[in-house]
Parts: sequence; structure tokens; C-alpha cells
Amino acid sequence: MSSKVIFLLLTIVSPQAVAATDYNAWQQTWQDAVTWAPELKTLSLLTVLSFVPVMLIAVTAFTRIIIVLSMLRHALGLPQTPPNVVLLTLALFLTLYCMQPVWQQIDEQAVQPYHSQLISLEQALDNGIAPLKSFMVSQTRESNFAAVYQMAKTPLPASAEEVSLLYLIPAFLLSELTTAFQIAFVIFIPFLLIDLIVASVLMSLGMIMVPPISIALPIKVMVFVLIDGWSLVTQSLVSSFS
Repeated sequence: MSSKVIFLLLTIVSPQAVAATDYNAWQQTWQDAVTWAPELKTLSLLTVLSFVPVMLIAVTAFTRIIIVLSMLRHALGLPQTPPNVVLLTLALFLTLYCMQPVWQQIDEQAVQPYHSQLISLEQALDNGIAPLKSFMVSQTRESNFAAVYQMAKTPLPASAEEVSLLYLIPAFLLSELTTAFQIAFVIFIPFLLIDLIVASVLMSLGMIMVPPISIALPIKVMVFVLIDGWSLVTQSLVSSFS
């Protein structure tokens, strides 16, 4: 099982290198290492599992969601509320909802056929990566593709199918950062208007010693609750991936 996990991670990171490698020979080399000490085997498995959070951030909707939720917290003027663990948990569930069609395609095209021994492991890896790659391509801007390929000093591919994950993942992350900041900017505008209105009212009343944030904060929280802001923001985030 560990060999399959490692091979999958290698395929995601460098599919060309793995494609040029005979998997049977590679698996035989791994089986020859069964004489390793249990401590080394455990260390190898833990090293592979340490890449799981990185891949979760790199190839899913998690990046956009957590950035927007964090920026929303700052727009409200509550840098520590809700706590990070609450936002991370909410972002994980929203990521599952956004990625559900992709997971379903991977299960139907790769996992189930492989468990039924209808396809080989190499074919299962190719079938499993295809839906994930299609999702990332659909969410990535052409300008980000061009920027990544320019940084790598590599000519642009002729079609989306020829895009390597080595270039697709950073381009996808750049696009997600841009989209997240655009959504956060729209969220910031109404809260900024509340801050400006409160500051203007206090200034006109001559209450220059009263911090505007002390008056604006409860007003922003009240308005956000009245419009059911958390539901609106989360639904908008999920629908932005459709």
C-alpha cells in the first residue's frame, strides 16, 4: 500500500519521470526493501503522509475558501474571532462540497475499476489525475499559465491536455489567490462604508475622542447577522467553483 501511495505522489509531482519508469521494476525494488527495519518503514510512511496537507492546499478549492474566510474576519474587525480552528474546519467541509464532483469522477473512473481489477495501477493513476487536472485547468486563468511558463522559460503547450502538473499547480494557486482577493475586496466594501459613516457621525458630533471602531464593530456584527452573512458568503464560495 505504501508503494502505491508513493507512486501516486511521484506521478502528481513529476508525471513525465514516472511515465519513463517501468512501474513493475520500481515496485520490485520496493519489495526488495522489505528487509528494512520497522522504524525505517514507519519513517517512510510518515514522510509520504506529510505531503497530504500540501496536496490538499495545492490542488483543491481549499486555498480560495480559507483566504476569503480569513479576510471576512478582518473585514468585521475581529482578527481572532472565529478562531482559526473553526475557520479551518469550515473550509475543509466547504472544500469537500466543492470537490465532490471531482472525487466522484475519480472514484468511478479510477478507484472502483482498480479495485475490481479491471485496469492496471498505471491506468488508474492516469484516470484519477485526469478529473483533478480538468478541475484545475477550468479554474486557472490563461495569464497565470503564461506567467508560470515564462518563469520556467518553457514554451506554452498547444492544448490544455498537454499542460504538465508541474506547471499547472503553481498557475492554479496564483489564480486562486487572485480570485480570493477579488472576492475579499467585494466583501470589504460594505464594512468600509460602515466605518466611514460611523467616523463621520462621531466627527460631526464632536466626539473625536471616541474610537470609531468601538461603535462600528457592533453595528457591523449586527448587520452581518441580520443578512445571514455566513450563509451568503459560504454559498457564494461554493457556487464560484461551478
